[in-house]
Amino acid sequence: MAVDFGHYAFAFGVLGNIVSFIVFLSPIPTFYNIYKKKSTEGYQSIPYVVALFSSMLWIYYALLKSNMPLLITINSFGMFIETIYVGFYLFYAPKKARVHTIKMLMLSVVGGFGAIVLVTEFLFKGVVRGQIVGWVCLIFSLCVFVAPLGIVRQVIKTKSVEYMPLLLSVFLTLSAVMWFFYGLLLKDINIAAPNVLGFIFGILQIILYAIYSKKEKSIIKEQKLPEMQKPEVIVKDENMNANKKLPELTQEQIIDIVKLAGLLVVTDKANVATCPNDTNCGVKAAIKIENMPKLQTVAT
Repeated sequence: MAVDFGHYAFAFGVLGNIVSFIVFLSPIPTFYNIYKKKSTEGYQSIPYVVALFSSMLWIYYALLKSNMPLLITINSFGMFIETIYVGFYLFYAPKKARVHTIKMLMLSVVGGFGAIVLVTEFLFKGVVRGQIVGWVCLIFSLCVFVAPLGIVRQVIKTKSVEYMPLLLSVFLTLSAVMWFFYGLLLKDINIAAPNVLGFIFGILQIILYAIYSKKEKSIIKEQKLPEMQKPEVIVKDENMNANKKLPELTQEQIIDIVKLAGLLVVTDKANVATCPNDTNCGVKAAIKIENMPKLQTVAT
């Protein structure tokens, strides 16, 4: 009994469209931040130009094969949304970044894609044309899937998953699985082969996220808040060069000191009252108070 794999291929193609649709929409938070800052500082346009070029290549390949409508639908949406991303980037980019992005567009979209179409249309015919374009798509997709190695290296080096979003890695892995089975069931190696590499790198990113996110949490737990500094009372004698630290005073001792200070002031006033004709009387009392050790509360 012959098994019709066409229905299974269609099912995986639909699932691939759904997951890839989510992946294409994943940069929206990035562009929302650009909109709020009114600047593209800190962001690069390379991923969006590459994604635009990739979508155009796969549409051309699918048109040549004539039996891959699901590949056309998702890449048409990809080409549309990536064009919006690039236009949005150009609108808010500074002059230098804008010029760089325009150069990449001219080199890849106009020059590269235009050259591929012209060469394959005039130098190759029939099935061979589709094979050549398929090989180009295969090589380019492999290069795109290898690109995350830079992020993997950064995660290992910094031991931080700050620049590797987990959800994006999960959806890219799911997308690779769906399109692998879609290509496998259609017996198209140009679709299936690069997604094997995409699946491997996706799993690698998820494993690294699990490892280094746990390490980050353990480091945060180990960090202790600085202890509150306890005040100490220091007796400072202005007639001496050194400061002497005393143990922290109790509340009762502080009350006694305040009472003593008030008593000294009262005694001083009494002395002045008892010797109104003696001009040195008040001075002597003041000297006595000044020579008393001063209390200062400092933090150690």
